[in-house]
Order: sequence, then C-alpha cells, then structure tokens
Amino acid sequence: MQLDWSALGQVAAVSLGVTVAVVVVFALGVLGLARVEDARDTSGTTSAAGLAQAGLCFLACAAVVAYGICLIVPQFH
Repeated sequence: MQLDWSALGQVAAVSLGVTVAVVVVFALGVLGLARVEDARDTSGTTSAAGLAQAGLCFLACAAVVAYGICLIVPQFH
C-alpha cells in the first residue's frame, strides 16, 4: 500500500483551515447577538447591524454544514 503524503497533508491543511474559519464565523455571529443584547439593555432598542451580522454569520455556518452533508451522503449525488 502506497500513501500519497502530499495529498494527505493538503487534506489535513484544508480541513484545519475550514474548521478554524467556521469557528471564527460562528464566534462573529455570537458577537453580533451580544451587540443586540447590549443595545437592548442600554437603550431599549435593537441593533439592526448586530442582527444582520449574526444572521449572515449563522447562515454561512449552516451553508458549510449543508455542503459537508451533501458531500458525505451518497443519495445527494
């Protein structure tokens, strides 16, 4: 059995990069929700920018998860 160590390294690097990116995007979504709560506590209004940030970040995370599921499940091919 022959292993292509270069390809294995590329897969590991891409996996690590995508994982870090998804975690950062999710954290930015949580930050957006925190801004909404902070605005609600201080002024009694909601922050539209915080809601938009949270929504876009969580939507991006959901898209990455859906893409991963589509790659794994053979019925979707």
